[in-house]
Amino acid sequence: MSARWSVDQVLALAPDPAAAAAGRKLANSQPWSDTGTSGELVWGLCAGSGTTPYQTIVDVSGPAYRCSCPSRKFPCKHALGLLLQWAANTVPDAAEPADYAAAWQQTRTQRTTARSSGERDEQAAAQRAQTRASRVSAGLEDLQLWLRDQVRSGLSGAAGSYRHAEPVAARMVDAQAPGVAARLRRLSTVPMTGDGWPDRLLAGYAQLHLLARAHAQVASLPAEFAATVRSHVGYQVSKQSVLAGPAATDNWLVIGVRDVLDAAIPARRTYLRGTQTGRYALVLAFDPQGSFGGNEDAALRPGTVLPADLHYYPGRPPLRAAIGSRHGEPAPTGPPDVRLGLDQQLREWAVVLELDPWLADWPAVLRGVPVSHDAGWRFVDATGSSVPLVHGADPWVLAAVSGGEPVVVAGEWSADGLRPITVWHGDVAVSV
Repeated sequence: MSARWSVDQVLALAPDPAAAAAGRKLANSQPWSDTGTSGELVWGLCAGSGTTPYQTIVDVSGPAYRCSCPSRKFPCKHALGLLLQWAANTVPDAAEPADYAAAWQQTRTQRTTARSSGERDEQAAAQRAQTRASRVSAGLEDLQLWLRDQVRSGLSGAAGSYRHAEPVAARMVDAQAPGVAARLRRLSTVPMTGDGWPDRLLAGYAQLHLLARAHAQVASLPAEFAATVRSHVGYQVSKQSVLAGPAATDNWLVIGVRDVLDAAIPARRTYLRGTQTGRYALVLAFDPQGSFGGNEDAALRPGTVLPADLHYYPGRPPLRAAIGSRHGEPAPTGPPDVRLGLDQQLREWAVVLELDPWLADWPAVLRGVPVSHDAGWRFVDATGSSVPLVHGADPWVLAAVSGGEPVVVAGEWSADGLRPITVWHGDVAVSV
């Protein structure tokens, strides 16, 4: 069975932004019936405007598509919607393909001349990779021209619109750089974020410019840094290849779970920390419905510990990981050890930014007291150092658990401050 793709890999196949948006609308079970996957095939019946549902089939080894709808787009919205469900692990496995899917696969096989050797496959894969790299490079050159225009003409043109970067974001999707497209769309909202937005927008533009410059030199960069650049641009690494890499075995304490439901595809971020190694890890799960049902990794809960092998995705510093072999079931445990104060956490943040200047946040485990301040809530440690609490977290939950006493908090550290995710009341983990 083929390794399931990520959501970004699926959306990168869309022929245009309209097709991607239409595909996202179909990434739910309501219009679909008899979906399944077996081997390299994914199939399903999608209700349309006619009485007969459309037969949609995707061979992910190509990829190749077949849909009985009249659309001239390739792939069509039905194929994209089906693949988004498959990427979210909501298409069930089947022993055999549906009859119409098997017949289509047989016809394709008959029309295709068998390759003479695995070497030719590798050559073709290398050629596809080179083609994509060329498309990405051309797109990022266009991005740099756009960025120069924004700076030369002034940032006032971005004010008053949530979509000022949409045309260039769509160009990045066409160039198969979905990570850059996502950054541009997030930057489109910055002019609506209040005082100081020009500084924040210009900083975001500078990061994009740095990313484009780094990609232009990616072939000469150290391997781990090159992987970091590719990751931020939007190149995907299959989970299967990650699981084939070295394992980090530990008892992994689940320190926080945060759902990001306002993204194009809802995501669950699960943070772990090794009780022996002290290493952090981030496990991501995606679900078009935002329920994350049926995903064993998304069922982990804060305040439990899982003995398992973790496999880190390439890049620096290592953070995102896939869970490999489990050596037991998750079990309740107490709070994590607090190893850093706020000043030390700030120094660690500087170190990880040096390794990855595009990093948005980093896990943190701290002890302190939430304090209300004229400028907003802050988190204060035993030395008197403090950090702002990021807007979006509920400080009153933190304050209620604390009761004015120091508490252990796990969260995301960023340039804006600390977003608390979990606070411990004794040995009990409470989500913030």
